[in-house]
Amino acid sequence: MKRFWTEPRVTFEGDFWRLQNASMEPKPLQKPHPPVWFGAHHPNALRRAAELGDGFMGAGSLSTAKFKEEVTQLREFLEKAGRDPRKFPIGKRVYIAIDRDKARAAKRLGEWFGAFYGKPQLAEEVSVWGPAEECVERLNEVVAAGARLVMLHPVFDELDHLEQFAAVIAPTLKA
Repeated sequence: MKRFWTEPRVTFEGDFWRLQNASMEPKPLQKPHPPVWFGAHHPNALRRAAELGDGFMGAGSLSTAKFKEEVTQLREFLEKAGRDPRKFPIGKRVYIAIDRDKARAAKRLGEWFGAFYGKPQLAEEVSVWGPAEECVERLNEVVAAGARLVMLHPVFDELDHLEQFAAVIAPTLKA
């Protein structure tokens, strides 16, 4: 992919693909190419992310504890690849429900996870919910686990979430 973005023509003989004098147009405006971010769980995929990627994004369907394990393994692969782990961008998608009524937030999240993933229990395992102040604590745990970029995914009441994020959460995050 990076060769397509940086070379006029590409010839490639791989295990699964063969290309002869192939091209891709138009070329990206970003130079040398757009960043390639990886998302992965398997150790081989984490290794590829470390060797070939420009960043890593942890899945929203993964607990903070599992994300921390992946970050530790990814950093080991980065060091083996001769790359500085401190300069490699790492992020995590976080499903969030800011609501003073924790029971209502948990119920709504469970319904959403049930409809979207077929696993309502994921709501409790992987998302952040409750009053904004408690959400800050949980988001700081994600940052402490290794995320330098946190991509929030409110699953309902998006405008209200944006307002609360701007007013309460963003000013107090430790990123």
